[in-house]
Order: sequence, then structure tokens, then C-alpha cells
Amino acid sequence: MTTAKCALWLPLFDELADPLLIARLAAEAEEAGWSGLFVWDHIRWREPVRETADPWITLAAVATATERLRFGPMVSAIARRRPTKLARETVTLDRLGNGRLTLGVGLGSDRFAGEFSRTGEETDDRVRARKLDEALEILAAAWSGETVHHHGEHYTVDGIQFLPTPVRPTGIPVWAAGFPGKIRPMRRAARLDGFFPVNLTSPEEFAEAVSQVSDLRAGDGQPYDYVAEVEPGADISAYVRAGATWCLTAFDPHSVTADEVRGVLRDGPAIKATP
Repeated sequence: MTTAKCALWLPLFDELADPLLIARLAAEAEEAGWSGLFVWDHIRWREPVRETADPWITLAAVATATERLRFGPMVSAIARRRPTKLARETVTLDRLGNGRLTLGVGLGSDRFAGEFSRTGEETDDRVRARKLDEALEILAAAWSGETVHHHGEHYTVDGIQFLPTPVRPTGIPVWAAGFPGKIRPMRRAARLDGFFPVNLTSPEEFAEAVSQVSDLRAGDGQPYDYVAEVEPGADISAYVRAGATWCLTAFDPHSVTADEVRGVLRDGPAIKATP
């Protein structure tokens, strides 16, 4: 059986809306053998949550507090971000962490906190999907170091070269979130570096999602990540057998505390990180 890497997946709400605290937790997680720490990307959340931290500044703190831990937003609704600014932010963060950034992307949803409708952002999923794909095209071009000429439906980049480039010659790994069974998100994920199927309830559903994306990638031959969400203390062996290369330990956004996270991380990952 292949092995999987284990990461903490933290909502940056209330007690966890403190970048210094998250940086300390990241350092403790690295010491305890975890392979990654990923954070939610939101500007607000529904009650009773009141406080929310910015993921990018928080991840900069994580980058400087750790040496081996992989980190990133999981996931970022990048259709509401300017792709040229995101290109600068991602490369700067990647270089700060010496090539340890993974960018998680998705459509996001307005139903959890009205983040789009209450800030004048696009609420139509189909339009956000087109903006997402266009932004990903711009990011890939920007990360290449070549001069970018893009004139699309939503964005324009007229002859700009984005330097420096990411640490890795292949760019920054991108994982796409999506609902299994919806073909467009799965095709998007198959073109990228990893798939994070959401709203699953069992390893069997995860295995089916892995199979569907694997079929879309038939013959690709490139390294690829299948990312599973698991509960604290869960036995991840069934997910690993189903094809998971990463298992993200999730926490309840309405009740998570630093003490709860510390308890989980000190127990250590189900599978220890390799040096």
C-alpha cells in the first residue's frame, strides 16, 4: 500500500484568527512530524464566528516559522481576486517558503456567509468558473517567466513579464476542489496537479472520485495528488487504499480552539512525515 502525507486544515476564525498563533502551531506541527498545514480562505463566516484572519499574511508567518512543512490556502476562490496580483503574491510566498506553497483553488460558495453577494462579487457559478479557468491560465503563464499576452473575457494582461519565478521549475502545485460527478470541475482538476473532492462521506465515495479523475488523466504519467478530508484521530488507511496521497485533518469552524488543534497535532499524524 502506498503512503500518504498528513496535514492540518485550519479555519482562521475567532481564536485561530491570530497569525502568530497559527505560526506557532505550524512550527509545533512540523516538530511533531506533520507534512503540511493548510488554511481556509474567507473574508467572513456565518454566526457564531466573528473574527477572521487573512490567509496570505497568515501563511507568510507560517513560511517563516517552518522549514519543511508544505502550506497553502485550501481552497481559495480565486475568481474574486485579480490574477496579476495573485501571481505576485503566490510567487513571493512560494519563495519565502523555499518552494513549499501549494495553491488550492475552487469556485467557493455564497451560501455559507454571503461573501460574494454582500461584497458585490459574482454569484453566478458558471461565470465564476470561467473566471477561475481564465485566472489559472494567467497564473501558469506568469509563473513561466515568459512575457504574458492575455486578452480574455474577464482579464487583460498586455505584455507583462512576471519575475522572479517560483522556486520549482514546474511552477507552484495547484490542487482543485470540486464535487465528484460534476464533469467540468473534474476536468479542471485533471489538468492541474491535484484533486480535492469535497462533501464526501466515505472512503468508497473518495475511491470513486479518484477513479473518475484518473480516467480523465489516462496516459498523463505525471505525479498527481488526491486529497482526502478526514476527522481528527481517524484511521486513514481506507483513504490511502483508495488512492489518497494527502489526508487533511479538518476541524469544526464554529467551535475549533487552539487547545483542540494542539491536542491533535501532538498526537502526531497517522503516517509520519519522511525527512
